[in-house]
Amino acid sequence: MERDTKFKKHRKQRIKSLPLLGAHMSISGGLPLAIQRATQAGCNVLQVFVKNNNRWEGRSLLDEEVGMFQACWAASDLHEIVAHSSYLINLASPDNRLWLRSIRAVVDELNRCERLGLSYLIIHPGSHMGEGEERGIHRVAQALDQIYQEVGMFNVRIALETTAGQGTSLGYRFEHLRDIIGFCHYSTSVFICVDTCHIFAAGYDIRVEKDYKSIMKTFDQVVGIDCIKVFHLNDSKKELGSRVDRHDHIGEGMIGKSAFAWILNDRCFKQVPKILETPKGKTSGHDDRNLRVLRALMD
Repeated sequence: MERDTKFKKHRKQRIKSLPLLGAHMSISGGLPLAIQRATQAGCNVLQVFVKNNNRWEGRSLLDEEVGMFQACWAASDLHEIVAHSSYLINLASPDNRLWLRSIRAVVDELNRCERLGLSYLIIHPGSHMGEGEERGIHRVAQALDQIYQEVGMFNVRIALETTAGQGTSLGYRFEHLRDIIGFCHYSTSVFICVDTCHIFAAGYDIRVEKDYKSIMKTFDQVVGIDCIKVFHLNDSKKELGSRVDRHDHIGEGMIGKSAFAWILNDRCFKQVPKILETPKGKTSGHDDRNLRVLRALMD
């Protein structure tokens, strides 16, 4: 079932002046419940998994569930919904069996996103598993080529996520992202999701405004600022350059509040969704609190 295009256009006109803030929400009980959870927390953008994120295979999406999801979305104030891929996927794997399985998994998730009407599937570039960064980068680009050859003219696009650089992970340097996109034959269909915790842990210090501006200038020169289509707003439990990925509540970690103010008030990113992946509690209380902190930082 298609979402009502007139309603969608009206909603975008009504919301476009608002900060695009939201959170990742559980799909426990079915995808439509994620929209309900996001609404209760005061989100106007949302991130979900489109299947169990710790399994290779997922149950098929039923037409009824897709229709209900789209109807709930149309009736909500959610401006945009994106998806995060399974954590099992490794597009840089030197193991051909795992590499091909990862490609099939991404194709499946893109199909799910397309049916649901989502805009981006966010994927970690992957880990080279000791084979070296250069080989891993080429491996990811090859995988993206195979994926886009298969999905063709889908509306949903892939957004590669910046990483902390833990273990043999790729994506902790802007140059990694530039090279993956550059080697991919479908480069105009590959975008970026910037995770604040990850870039901080990778050594990019965004705590002081002049440093933040310098880092974004560097990103623009290396990759292109227009490639950033999603932000993950997370504080970091670990120190600058630790290469350890541990998220914390906004303002309670090593990054502090100021860095989030630079992003939230940056005109370049006014219409870029900004999504929390901060620790969850038993209720939406943590998301409510983190969203209030973010809103208070806006000019």
